[in-house]
Amino acid sequence: MAPRIPFDNTYARLPERFFARQSPIPVAAPRLIRLNHALAADLGIDPAALTADVLAGNTVPEGAEPLAQAYAGHQFGHFTPRLGDGRAILLGEVIGRDGQRRDIQLKGSGATPFSRHADGRAALGPVLREFIISEAMAAFGVPTTRSLAVVTTGEEVMRETPLPGGVLTRIAASHIRVGTFQFFASRGDAEAVQILLDHAIARHDPEAAAAERPALAFFRGVVARQATLVARWLGLGFIHGVMNTDNMAVSGETIDYGPCAFLDAYDPATVFSSIDHAGRYAYANQPRIAQWNLARLAETLLPLMAEGEDAAMQAAQAALMEFGPIFQTAWLAEMRGKFGFAGVQEDDPSLIQDLLSRMAANEADFTLTFRALSTDPAAARTLFADPAAYAGFAEAWSARRAQGALDPEAMRDINPAFIPRNHLVEEAIAAAVTSVDFTVFDTLVDVLSRPFQDQPDHPRHALPPKPEERVLQTFCGT
Repeated sequence: MAPRIPFDNTYARLPERFFARQSPIPVAAPRLIRLNHALAADLGIDPAALTADVLAGNTVPEGAEPLAQAYAGHQFGHFTPRLGDGRAILLGEVIGRDGQRRDIQLKGSGATPFSRHADGRAALGPVLREFIISEAMAAFGVPTTRSLAVVTTGEEVMRETPLPGGVLTRIAASHIRVGTFQFFASRGDAEAVQILLDHAIARHDPEAAAAERPALAFFRGVVARQATLVARWLGLGFIHGVMNTDNMAVSGETIDYGPCAFLDAYDPATVFSSIDHAGRYAYANQPRIAQWNLARLAETLLPLMAEGEDAAMQAAQAALMEFGPIFQTAWLAEMRGKFGFAGVQEDDPSLIQDLLSRMAANEADFTLTFRALSTDPAAARTLFADPAAYAGFAEAWSARRAQGALDPEAMRDINPAFIPRNHLVEEAIAAAVTSVDFTVFDTLVDVLSRPFQDQPDHPRHALPPKPEERVLQTFCGT
């Protein structure tokens, strides 16, 4: 008998052209590797219902209505009118103990009508990467999709070489993307755009329904959420790596952890993604790209924003221009916290940029520099190629903090001691893939669940890579 999960599926009630009804394709020998018990409890799901068979897609739980969602997207600036869930199945939605609705999706669950001749499977490595980084982001307090479980499939997937397969169970406020709106707008399906808008408003912006122009109110909400989200990314040194419009969720959650990575040495031009040859999605470009993506969302909603094309364009442009001030305010607040500044001083932006410039010129580790400011400021100078380069900043920093400073404990709650270092993530993946050893993965996940705490038992997890350990490229899992 199939286990029961308390589903309440609103997306499955939308018109059939929004998705393809598709059950997961069973795998040979599913094995549960990691179950996020705390998240299951938050979702109101009995962990006993989350067997390896359910989490691999071999058994569809009672109440599920499996489907693959349709969407389009700009990929590296080029529009593809039909993408969709090519290797993911939305099982359904649950309402958690906090009253919030969330999707449960299986990623790597087999081919769908959107697979474009691919196998619809996921290799184990990218599945483990998404689990590690999404759960770390949640521990940082960044809006993000979550990872409920990882299973291995007992099957191999063919990429450049045969690799063990895996399935990730992903939790999201929704999987509605900028590209979901683009899918219908590019077809001239105004009815579907309105239906999708109404659904997204009910789910993410219920107050927008009462606005004179709900589409405009909704768009402004998406702009604000994305601006504050990207500010959080930059404050942690996070690089998404593939900010296509189909990878931007209107909920404001970080979604689709493909070739993502975190800075070691600070360099605003850093790119890790092996497919980002021109640096479109480099660390410092992320605010600009987020705004570009939002302009594409605005294009899909223009007829609903105001009466007449000119008025709609003006309304959309004004809303889009809110991104910059919201981002700048959020980023400065993030950085003031990292620097330990209480209150606001006029010269804060120049002082912040001064340190960042010195860090870039001296290959200073992003995370360790700010952690040192929280714990032992004098030690920060040792992180600079030329320690004397830190001295000028330190004097100005001390003078500024004399005018208003957070206490060290508050700073430590902002500046993590641990991030998902790229070399540690790769180490965990390699141990799992080559040696079927998940202890390295489990240890890393556990350390990252408490990123702001000193953990003397795990000193190496706080250290940057040695020269021979550096990861220069990360790869998409498809």
